Amino acid sequence: MTLFVVAVFFCATLVRSALGFGEALIAVPLVAFVLPVEIAAPVAVLVSITVAIIVLAQDWQHVNVRSVLWLVGFTILGIPLGLFLLRTVPEPVVKGALGLLVAAFAALSLLRQGAYHLSDDRLAWLFGVSAGVLGGAYGMNGPPLVVYGSLRRWTPERFRATLQGYFLPASLVGMMGYWVAGLWTAPVTRYYLLSLPAVLLAIPLGRAINTRLDTRRFVTVVHVGLFVSGAGLFLLAALT
Repeated sequence: MTLFVVAVFFCATLVRSALGFGEALIAVPLVAFVLPVEIAAPVAVLVSITVAIIVLAQDWQHVNVRSVLWLVGFTILGIPLGLFLLRTVPEPVVKGALGLLVAAFAALSLLRQGAYHLSDDRLAWLFGVSAGVLGGAYGMNGPPLVVYGSLRRWTPERFRATLQGYFLPASLVGMMGYWVAGLWTAPVTRYYLLSLPAVLLAIPLGRAINTRLDTRRFVTVVHVGLFVSGAGLFLLAALT
């Protein structure tokens, strides 16, 4: 079981380090097959913090600071709306709608590459609030941010680094919430420490993959990842 958990976090970290996102959608569902979600989710957040710190220490110069500030600020505004959504709308409805929207956007972007583009941060509020709503409701603030980064056409280095600039404070707040709720337990720390060597190995491997992707190929990979994530969310909601 431990070997399976370590292998999952290695693969998830490799994807996160290469693309800048995606480890939560990989790690938590798979690890939840062998561990309770209340252990799997905090371990994933600790891994997320580790990846973000190391990536930012290496590539801080690629961070779009203005975008990070806008996105984080509007995410905070969106969290109360997400909590309201959690109490009033059935979870499968929201997850299914989100999955369908993300998959449709990714499919259109793959079919019409370069057709959609944001040249500045004027619409950052929309994606930040959306991330806050989904994060506050279901802990899934990633998809709107990935869509935003792809629309801004950031280089692979900027995309990866800027998302870590967002995920670091978001993950720190999330881990504080787990601690306050009493979910940062001894098993969480143990599985994190057991996975740490594999995580530390996967980060430079992912960075090497990232630096070898030109912008066009990187955007294609991102959209494929978005399509898989969206389709997976939709199917999960449909089966719930």
